Amino acid sequence: MTQVAEQTANTVATQEKGKSLIAKMAGKFGVDAEKFMVTLKSTAFKQRDGSAPTNEQMMALMVVADQYGLNPFTKEIYAFPDKHNGIVPVVGVDGWSRIINQHPQFDGVEFRYSDNMVQMQGAYSSAPEWIEAVMYRKDRTRPIVVREYLDECYKAASNRSGPWQSHPKRFLRHKAFIQGGRIGFGFVGIYDQDEAENIVGNTIDNDTGQVVQMKTQRRVVEMDDEKYKRFIETLIQRGKAEGCWPSINQLLEERFQHNPARLQEAKQRISDAEFEALNAADFKEEKKKPAKGATKGQEAHADKPEEPPVDEDPEAQFNAESSADAGPQGSLDMG
Repeated sequence: MTQVAEQTANTVATQEKGKSLIAKMAGKFGVDAEKFMVTLKSTAFKQRDGSAPTNEQMMALMVVADQYGLNPFTKEIYAFPDKHNGIVPVVGVDGWSRIINQHPQFDGVEFRYSDNMVQMQGAYSSAPEWIEAVMYRKDRTRPIVVREYLDECYKAASNRSGPWQSHPKRFLRHKAFIQGGRIGFGFVGIYDQDEAENIVGNTIDNDTGQVVQMKTQRRVVEMDDEKYKRFIETLIQRGKAEGCWPSINQLLEERFQHNPARLQEAKQRISDAEFEALNAADFKEEKKKPAKGATKGQEAHADKPEEPPVDEDPEAQFNAESSADAGPQGSLDMG
């Protein structure tokens, strides 16, 4: 069989399998196979931007839905498109509940709650610091215990409040239940919404309901005047020692992007320091040049750099100040 014929045969076989899967799922819901495909595209699997998934994306979703017995019409399974024209199957908490409860070895679940209550920023109420899902299997002598922490799961709202703000206890319990089921019963290839958003870099805007790109925001910590002064002095010393002025300006742009007044003042100080350092370097070069009529001995003496006293060595002073100010990892960012 030629390569072209083999490829054609594989394509036909794949299409036949796809048709049989569509017919199988359509029969489960008692609808016509063609109408079933069209309906899924325009309703259950319709993307938030209004577009319909491709046939390949649809096939991937239906394989997962069929494998786990999930109902797409009740939002037990839906999807996010990824960055490579693929699809990320997303299973809602009702879908997770179905597949866990239908597992033949499932023998119940218990929840344990931390006594320490924590109120996250923006949340309407406090919630346990952690919740454990205790999953029991009929074929195990010991339960599977999975603990989920609030500070790792909590999802801050962008514009208006979301479910994590209004129901932090319930959503942390959902997280523990889902992760307990995944570890306890080995479910793979499916995700909850938060996981899918992290994978594809998209999230759902609470105001519009549209899928939008996630924005990773750095936590802004304002410096007091004393810390700011030490921060700038450290940068100036490093600039003089290494000549890395462009990198320093880039760091200032990132560090003070939310404080334009301080950014302008900091960049002016760095600019003045850079100008001063350049002038000092030029003056040093001029001093190295021998004067007209100087003797060879005088030239040798002029070329020899003057060594600063040990106590006034700028390199040693810079290293000491950088070590003290930059923190345990030598970071320039003192915020």
